[in-house]
Amino acid sequence: MNPYWQTEAELFALIRRELFTAVVGDVMDKLGLQRQFLPPRIQPLRQDMVVLGRAMPVLTADVFSDAEPSQAGGAMAQAFGLMLTALDDLKPNEVYVCTGGSPRYALWGELMSTRALKLGAAGAVLNGYARDADGILRLNFPAFAYGRYAQDQGPRGKVIDFRVSVEIEGVRVRPGDYVFGDGEGVLIVPEDAAEESFSRALEKARGEKLVKKALEDGLSASDAFQKFGIM
Repeated sequence: MNPYWQTEAELFALIRRELFTAVVGDVMDKLGLQRQFLPPRIQPLRQDMVVLGRAMPVLTADVFSDAEPSQAGGAMAQAFGLMLTALDDLKPNEVYVCTGGSPRYALWGELMSTRALKLGAAGAVLNGYARDADGILRLNFPAFAYGRYAQDQGPRGKVIDFRVSVEIEGVRVRPGDYVFGDGEGVLIVPEDAAEESFSRALEKARGEKLVKKALEDGLSASDAFQKFGIM
């Protein structure tokens, strides 16, 4: 039995209260999980935003018209492909993680945020841009993206699948993986490594407080590292 939390709600509360992406990333490095941060250009729309939840990966693809006939039929015949279906399928504490298309259009906006909030979703992480940023900020919805760009997805991109594994520049994101992002990046924590990663991160974060106090009291960096094994 885990000594730190019993439920996922307790875990999320601990993460928000005590952890930050750097300390979790450091621990994952030690566990051999060294490619878990998404590209650094994926940043929060507001610096103090934190995203935390389970991944709901969404795969998009470029198109050149929103009305052109397609041999594929199905999703390709619909406006935005499966985007609206994927949005409506969000569950509480899930994070909409979207990738696949080129950065020529926005992948998220205010109305999508409004629907996601109603469903209890935890945020959106986009390998691309967001638009209607002022509206998203008014909603206080955690959205992480390259930045702001108003060009519409409609005639340029369609969601072709969701709740499937995706890859973002070498980082695999599977349905149900943990997504943790703050002002220093977005980290993907594989579901099967989450308990060990977060437990060790809590231990490290609490140890860092002892190191900080020792440094403030005059202990040298070398002696502090030798004593605590943390720096």
